Amino acid sequence: MTRKNSEVSLILSAARFAAEKHRKQLRKGADATPYINHPLEVAERIARIGGVDDAGVLAAALLHDTIEDTETTREELEAAFGASIAGMVAELSDDRALSKDARKRQEIAKAPGLSAGAKLVKLADKTCNVRDTLVNPPDWPLQRKLDYLDFAERIATGLGRVNPALEADFATILADTRLKLT
Repeated sequence: MTRKNSEVSLILSAARFAAEKHRKQLRKGADATPYINHPLEVAERIARIGGVDDAGVLAAALLHDTIEDTETTREELEAAFGASIAGMVAELSDDRALSKDARKRQEIAKAPGLSAGAKLVKLADKTCNVRDTLVNPPDWPLQRKLDYLDFAERIATGLGRVNPALEADFATILADTRLKLT
């Protein structure tokens, strides 16, 4: 198998794994889309807009919510995808034992220390979530949506320099979403 072939295989394996793990989940948005659409959009945004072709980063993007939102363990991911990918996903996973406010504070505090790959995924994830507050909004009052935009911006700022194209994409979507919500 060629290197390119093995990279494609890794990405497809991650997509299949994530689809299986998220198979019974729906997004919170008004359209209640299949959950798997979210990690697919995050990975696609990293590749298309960010120009990133690192198979490990794209696999981590596809898997980024599996530890946090399914019964998947880091050990399971490590056995299937290796320590590097499992490590990125673990970096991106909130501790569900904490309160919602504590998780948010921790997410903001952790942003500057994330690995380079995890920062790419985090920025694309926040971009997709910000976009969803407008195009597929959860059933939240306006103030909660605006608070989420502020939260996402704090994380993006904390990430620092990640990828100029992804940073510009985030800034544009954030500004457009704020304008249309207010």
